[in-house]
Amino acid sequence: MATNAAGRKPETRLALVRRARKMNRILADTYPEAHCELDFGNPLELLVATILSAQCTDKRVNMVTPILFAKYPTVEDYAAADRSEMEEIIRSTGFFRAKTNSIIGMAQAVCEKYGGEVPGKLKDLVTLPGVGRKTANVVLGNAFDVPGLTVDTHFQRLVRRFGWTEETDPVKIEHVVGELLPKREWTIFSHRVIWHGRRICHARRPACGVCPLAALCPSYGTGPTAAAEAEKLVRSGPFS
Repeated sequence: MATNAAGRKPETRLALVRRARKMNRILADTYPEAHCELDFGNPLELLVATILSAQCTDKRVNMVTPILFAKYPTVEDYAAADRSEMEEIIRSTGFFRAKTNSIIGMAQAVCEKYGGEVPGKLKDLVTLPGVGRKTANVVLGNAFDVPGLTVDTHFQRLVRRFGWTEETDPVKIEHVVGELLPKREWTIFSHRVIWHGRRICHARRPACGVCPLAALCPSYGTGPTAAAEAEKLVRSGPFS
C-alpha cells in the first residue's frame, strides 16, 4: 500500500501506478515545451553548466556560460585553466571557489581516465569531482539520450506531495519513482516535474487553486484553493 493523505483509504500498488502515469500525462499536456533550462552545445558544456547550477539559478548560469565556454572550448582547456581567472568568470554563480575546484578536477579526471571525452555511463560520471547522481542524470538524459531521473529539490518535494513516496533519500526516491513510470519517460518527466515545481507547486505556497493535478493530488489544499488567489502565485521562467 502506498502513502496517502490523512483520511484517505490506503492506495494499492496498481492504483498508485495508474495515478502516477495519469499525473505524468497531465504534466505532459500542461508543459509540452518542458526541457532542460541550461544552455549547452555538447556533453562537456552541460556538465560544466550543471556543476555551476548548484545553489544558483539557471538564468544566472546561462549569463555566465557563454564567456566560460568561449574561453575554455575543450576539456583540456578546463584542465589547464588558471584558477583565479575561472573564479572571476563564475564568481556570480556563488560558491565559485568550490565550483572552480570541481570543474578543473572534473576536467583533469576526464583527460586522465576517459581520453578527454565525457563518459556516457552513470558509473563513470559519478567518479568525477563535483559530479553526483543528480548531475550525472542531467548529463545522461539531455546530452546522451540515456533515460535518467533528476532528483533535485523540486522533484523531491513534489513526488512526496503527490503521495508517491515518503522517502527523503534522493537515491531511494529515484528508485521508487523509476518503478512507477516507463523508463523512456524518466528524463522528460524530470523536466515536467521541475517545471511544475518552479511555476505552480512552490515550496511555501503552492498555487493549488489553479493546479492541473489538483484532483489527483493528496496534498491539494496545502496552498490557496481559490483560483483568483492561486493565480497570483503562478510564476514564469527562467528559474533556479
